[in-house]
Amino acid sequence: MNQKSTQTMYEDHNLNKRGAGFSLLKEERGNIFRKHIGTGKKILDLGCRDGALTNTFMEGNKVTGADIDTVALGEAAKLGIDTLTLDLNGEWQELVGEKYEVVTLAETLEHLFYPERVIERVKSVLNDDGVFIGSVPNAFNLKNRLRLLFGRKDLTPLQDPTHINHFLHKELESLMKKHFRKVKIIPLGRHASLDRYWPGMFSFILVFVCSDKIDSEK
Repeated sequence: MNQKSTQTMYEDHNLNKRGAGFSLLKEERGNIFRKHIGTGKKILDLGCRDGALTNTFMEGNKVTGADIDTVALGEAAKLGIDTLTLDLNGEWQELVGEKYEVVTLAETLEHLFYPERVIERVKSVLNDDGVFIGSVPNAFNLKNRLRLLFGRKDLTPLQDPTHINHFLHKELESLMKKHFRKVKIIPLGRHASLDRYWPGMFSFILVFVCSDKIDSEK
């Protein structure tokens, strides 16, 4: 799929399937992002869409929002976000030589053909003591497993045709630990507190916070 067709697909999907301002568990994720980002940071927000989630942590920071959806980027710009048209599956030539203190990737990794390649590129634009924070749908929680057992993909991440990859809690953690010295997975959702007994089985979304700064409390 070339960049133009991908761009057109996401412009249609985001506008007509998701709708303006759509953001899963926006308040909960926003609280976690603000806690780990802080203020006074130079941030690259990958897959920012129209800035619905970005708006929860941008105050006091300088944010560049990158996405392939130029229509959504137009809305993000109205919020005061610097915008960049970028195909995350591409070569990232637009970011050569750039460095950021924080890189965010919220509900985006599951849309990418080669997630590990993207994480490697995140590392290339992230300061040595920077923070990489994002989230993915928990594709294999108990409810989703039961739905799939009975041959139903509705109400699961498999229902979204733009989801290319699906993550287990353990798989996500292992992937991040290949590239970062410190990795924290935070479960979100109505029954997420039960994940302490069986990681990944009850949460709806998995937030990851990664860094190479071992002495960081974040």
